Amino acid sequence: MNVWLLASCAVGLCLVPCAAMCLQGSPERRLVGLEMTGTIVTLLLVLLTMGFHRPILMDLPLTVAIMSLAAGLVFARFLEKQL
Repeated sequence: MNVWLLASCAVGLCLVPCAAMCLQGSPERRLVGLEMTGTIVTLLLVLLTMGFHRPILMDLPLTVAIMSLAAGLVFARFLEKQL
């Protein structure tokens, strides 16, 4: 186990509070939880890519970053009526 994989384990634990925010609370808190989850998953995938020495797979975290931004915008658009 190298430093990158150890860091990915630590970052993976940060998903627990984000999941709690996404599962309960007001719609605004859920949106914040969704955006934070996208950021943390992107960072986690970057760390795993570096940890397994596969820089060719760096396209996956970049795609997740773009798609999580789009997902947050779509979710905010659906919440527009309630806010």
